[in-house]
Amino acid sequence: MEPGSEVRLRVAQCFRTLSSSTDHGDIIDALKTLNSYLNDGAESRTTSAEREEFRRSHYSRTLRVLVGQLQADWMHSLSAAQLSQVWDPLFLKGPPDQALLVLMEAVSELSPSTGLDRLVCITERFLQSGHLADLLWSFCLQPAPSGSPQLRETLLARLTSLPDITANKLHPNNRALFVPQRYYPLLALEMLAALERTCQALRGGTDCSSTFVAQTLGKVCVQGHSGPVLAVMAPRLAVCTRSDMVWQRVCWKLLENVPERWMESVLTGLVQAVKSPDAFSRIVGNLVLTNKKAHFVLTHKVLLLQYKYETPVLRTLLGYLASDSDRRPLLIQVVRSVSQAWANPSAVKHTPLEQQLYVSKTLLLTVSLLTDSELQELRSDLLQCMLGGMQSHLDSSVVRIRTMGMVVGECLSSRMEINGTKLKFEYKQNEETRELLSLMTPSMCTEPEPEPADGAEFAEETREPSTHRSTSQSRPASQRSKSDPDSDLDSDDDLTPYDMSGDQEMSRASPPRYLRDCLETLISSEDSERVELSLRVAESLVRRNVFAAKEISVQMTKVLLHMEDKYSIDGFLALRQAAMVALTVIDSVPVTQYLTTEFYSLNYSLRQRLDILEVLALAAQELSKPASDKTTPSTSTTSELTSYQTNNPADWRQVVDKRIQSKTKLISKGSTQPVTKAAPNRYAPVAGYFFFPLLRNYDKPEVTFDLLGSDQLVLGRLIHTLGLFMHLAVNAPIAAQMGAALLDFLWAVRYHADQMVRRGVLFAVCSVFLSVPSQSLLVDLSEQLFETRTWLADVAEGDPDADCRSLAVQSLVLLDKSLKKQLQDPTALSLES
Repeated sequence: MEPGSEVRLRVAQCFRTLSSSTDHGDIIDALKTLNSYLNDGAESRTTSAEREEFRRSHYSRTLRVLVGQLQADWMHSLSAAQLSQVWDPLFLKGPPDQALLVLMEAVSELSPSTGLDRLVCITERFLQSGHLADLLWSFCLQPAPSGSPQLRETLLARLTSLPDITANKLHPNNRALFVPQRYYPLLALEMLAALERTCQALRGGTDCSSTFVAQTLGKVCVQGHSGPVLAVMAPRLAVCTRSDMVWQRVCWKLLENVPERWMESVLTGLVQAVKSPDAFSRIVGNLVLTNKKAHFVLTHKVLLLQYKYETPVLRTLLGYLASDSDRRPLLIQVVRSVSQAWANPSAVKHTPLEQQLYVSKTLLLTVSLLTDSELQELRSDLLQCMLGGMQSHLDSSVVRIRTMGMVVGECLSSRMEINGTKLKFEYKQNEETRELLSLMTPSMCTEPEPEPADGAEFAEETREPSTHRSTSQSRPASQRSKSDPDSDLDSDDDLTPYDMSGDQEMSRASPPRYLRDCLETLISSEDSERVELSLRVAESLVRRNVFAAKEISVQMTKVLLHMEDKYSIDGFLALRQAAMVALTVIDSVPVTQYLTTEFYSLNYSLRQRLDILEVLALAAQELSKPASDKTTPSTSTTSELTSYQTNNPADWRQVVDKRIQSKTKLISKGSTQPVTKAAPNRYAPVAGYFFFPLLRNYDKPEVTFDLLGSDQLVLGRLIHTLGLFMHLAVNAPIAAQMGAALLDFLWAVRYHADQMVRRGVLFAVCSVFLSVPSQSLLVDLSEQLFETRTWLADVAEGDPDADCRSLAVQSLVLLDKSLKKQLQDPTALSLES
């Protein structure tokens, strides 16, 4: 009889015994017979051919029969020792790939029971005994893929998603080993063990394949577990490839065999896990030159399309491109593409600020890695990038973008040394600018930055001797004056010098006492001292002399608006602005009419137009607040003084009253806070004068002013100011009319390219929803609400600026609350009908 037929008959007899026999001894004998086909020792009763036939044709069916008998009576009659001796080895000594498939299939199909608990324990022992490494190694021994492709795909899916399978079935009683934080590092160790065996076999002359390990690595990474897996594998691979060429070849072949659809996940995870360009180069090799997907990911996608990686990742990747002569042309290609992206005006307007910062870091790092010859080759490209990119960045209304353009321009000009001159800008130093400047030093990736405290300590050491010397010279002089008998008795050395640090030089001119004198000085005087004194008292004179201020309010506003800082007066802009705000508050209608008219007039600078908006905004805020009580300061001063008067004969009565109150329990004392006095809103009657004139001529470009064109900075400030006017008019009768006009204006600029303008639009929309009554929103603006809500939803989902997305979400929430509140009110529904 052939070995295959004999094995088949014996196995079939064992199956019949397990399914129908009630004899305890027969069950044990059947299990031992099945175990004999898995024992490879010298005492085994089966031949190697029989064992191979059993593993190939009968093993999976045997495990399924055992799983089907989990609820049989003989399973419950066997002791724990007998199960460990004759039942467990059938799952742990056979082909690991077949065992894993049967175990995962059974765990996902069985209901909670003692049988399921038994299989879970077997699966846990399977993982702890190193059988995953045996499984991977069994596929490494096959030079070419064998078996069914569907079977390999199924096994790969079970191997990489084991935590998901067990969690879905065992939750909330899952085992700790099956949790992703434990399982995937274990799988990484098993893959390293399989690769170690592969290296040993290659040294012995045995051909191996890393295809299945590469597929396992790729699928684990694409499922989102590249972090824990490569955190274990990357350091080990970096050490093993340092001096072992076999390990390097195995790593290169491993990454070459990763399927193309999973290549990106592996490479992006690896470049984050590896800590140096040299280690990344040893592990990856020249994959970027031979694999199209790797070339696209490492030279384009990571650098230009994604911006989530930290600066060390950029250093590792760009250092990898620069570390080999074959890869240096790719570095030149990266410089050209990154410089074009950085200088692109459309990218500056339409990409998030975080991505622009990321591209700036990439550009500086690539330029710092160029040699002098490569720099000369790219000189014209970099010069064009520097000039065009700086113009695009400096035209932006966002301060961070302008600062970014200044820093990058300085670094590029310093690196290229154009005609021996270097650009130098004035900007505020912060952590972001310091990081950008540090990227021009390639050694920063390996050497720590020197501590700046050394220079400070050295400076202190150089200053201290002179200080000690001066004190040592001054002390003997005073001591001599006391102890020397020949010294002059009338000497003033012992007297303490008077502190004159706070003294001020007496002014020859006196500040004006009348408002007209102040105005005449500002108009015609050439004396810098008189002009400064007049400007410093202008606000107080306006507020103290209301009637006189109303007579000359427009004239004085005109003078202040056109006034220039010819004498470098300290705080000039603040003083001028405060005086103009006071004039606008005192005489709101004529001054506001003048300022809003001049905003669209010819021959005004952008600074003056911005000043007009700031003055109007500050004046509106002051008018919207209650008028201050003039008696408050004197009252507070009196209370402060009386608290120190201890000779008052009535003080003893206050003390007694306080003691009585502290000992008395009162159910209710009433309100202890002073009642706030009602005051008229001074802004509500004049809100229209502030608001509507600014909407008149926004779409008419003048010779020196194009609000919808190049002057987006003024447009953004105008929209913010209109939104502020709308917000301050929350209870004004004209609020609904203002809201309708503002929505019409905003609809024309809602898709503006500049992010500051879009932020202003969304702020103004929020102001409309906050200030316009719910009934007016539902009745008067119902036609605009649907389109506005759709536009806000698009902005919240797809705007590149994070602040715009946040403001859009806030606007949607405000709109929904307002509409819900109004729809729940039955009186509103009757009014609407």
